[in-house]
Amino acid sequence: MSYDLDFAFLNEYGPDLVRGVWLTLGMTAASILPGFVLGTLCAVGRLYGPPCLRRAAIIYVEAIRNTPLVIQVFWLFFGLAVLQVRIGAFPAAVIALVINVGAYTAEIMRAGFETIPKGQVEAASCLALTRRQVIWGVQFPQAVERVYPALVSQFVLMMLATSIMSQISAEELTGAAYQIQAFTFRGFEVYLVIAGIYVVMAAALRLVLLGCATVAFPRRRRLGTPL
Repeated sequence: MSYDLDFAFLNEYGPDLVRGVWLTLGMTAASILPGFVLGTLCAVGRLYGPPCLRRAAIIYVEAIRNTPLVIQVFWLFFGLAVLQVRIGAFPAAVIALVINVGAYTAEIMRAGFETIPKGQVEAASCLALTRRQVIWGVQFPQAVERVYPALVSQFVLMMLATSIMSQISAEELTGAAYQIQAFTFRGFEVYLVIAGIYVVMAAALRLVLLGCATVAFPRRRRLGTPL
């Protein structure tokens, strides 16, 4: 069986792919920081909060990490509509991504906090630092530095997970590919191009986040220690 590759669809549908790329990047950019903040707060609450807050953090993390992302976004987009709460495709996608990545980030950050030697905490307490100052001024910077590679990988995975949002008619990159394939019937070429674009975006996001580390972690920069 012979098959001739034909990428002529790029001439007509190239702008659709560009819009899909921008929407994918927009979802990613809108989700990274809120997801990191949510995950960090959950980690702190689980480690140092009162019992009720610890239980709430555990329930949230376990519920999100043990259910598929597609079910979470379906519940936001379709499930809440039954209760007359309607959320647009883009906001629903971003909220689902924030909630999802927050749960995974919580576990990553919890591991980071637990790697801080107890001697540092005790020394900070001897300097009359408050619990809040110890957590955010001593433990938090070191925890982030230690788990940053894991955070980068998680954020890249989150960017790739935006492809699921095509299921709620969010016209990100995979959604654009669905439309192009339906019109051109060139599924092999379309998804080959899409796969290449995702590889480039993942590599670019990883480089940007690792570049941020050179600014955020001056100690590693001075020592020349890689992440």
